Amino acid sequence: MDEAISKAAALVEAHGYIRQFAGSTVVVKVGGSIMDEPEAFGKLIGDICFLKAVGMKPIIVHGGGKSITAAMQKAGLEAQFVQGRRYTDQRTLAIAEHVLVNEVNKGIIDHIADQGYKAMGVHSLGSCVVFAKRMFLQVQEDGEETPRKVDIGFVGDVEWVNGELLNALVQADVIPVIAPIARDQAGGKLNVNADSVAGHVAAAVKSEKLILVSDTHGIRTGETDDTLATHLTKQEIEKLIADGIIASGMLPKVEASFTALQAGVSKVHIVDGRIEHSLLLEIYTNTGIGTEIVL
Repeated sequence: MDEAISKAAALVEAHGYIRQFAGSTVVVKVGGSIMDEPEAFGKLIGDICFLKAVGMKPIIVHGGGKSITAAMQKAGLEAQFVQGRRYTDQRTLAIAEHVLVNEVNKGIIDHIADQGYKAMGVHSLGSCVVFAKRMFLQVQEDGEETPRKVDIGFVGDVEWVNGELLNALVQADVIPVIAPIARDQAGGKLNVNADSVAGHVAAAVKSEKLILVSDTHGIRTGETDDTLATHLTKQEIEKLIADGIIASGMLPKVEASFTALQAGVSKVHIVDGRIEHSLLLEIYTNTGIGTEIVL
């Protein structure tokens, strides 16, 4: 009986949020180690379908970094990263596109179809909505007076997202599933960080929320688990970056958050997909489970 009452209480708590967000668009970026755990990943896609069932309009942006790294190792290539961005030569780009489009993207669409919903792959081998230019990083080593311009290969910096096409798809009752390979002005292809793509997609479609689901609990303000922040502003995050607390792979996530927020997205959430139903707990409960970011 107690268990049944607690379930009813959870439904009552969720009811207000379900009404509040019905009809709104939400961009969900999925990535991290959960993508290599079929059962957990299937449950996460099921939770995204739940959003659809209760009236939200989800758009999925996915990564696939660990699968790309594994495919590179099989091909005798070693993955290299600079400031959280993968160095990408032509061979790496071809491997990344194959893994992201033909394996990860297709797998997500199959999961959604199993739940009884319609999805469409949106990527470089079909209808591409993400357009980018070559990215060059500014890297300053200890002892150097000025930053150096670093070429990281066929890596893109998003210039434009076709939000009109994405909005048309969600209005047609379709869940767009976006792989982070972009086109450039000359028709070439560029590998783009999936968090960055998600931030620009959220900005282009004016989504209510951007949710970054990965294998991190959120943002910590220190080195211990008890420093997990449930709520941070852009200014507070900028201080954590300046202090060196936020670095490496978290940088693209917070940069994506800023892109979305400055375009009018209400909130960005970073949640751990390894925790069962973390996506739903973050959206439909009072306390949440990860870090929410606001301007």
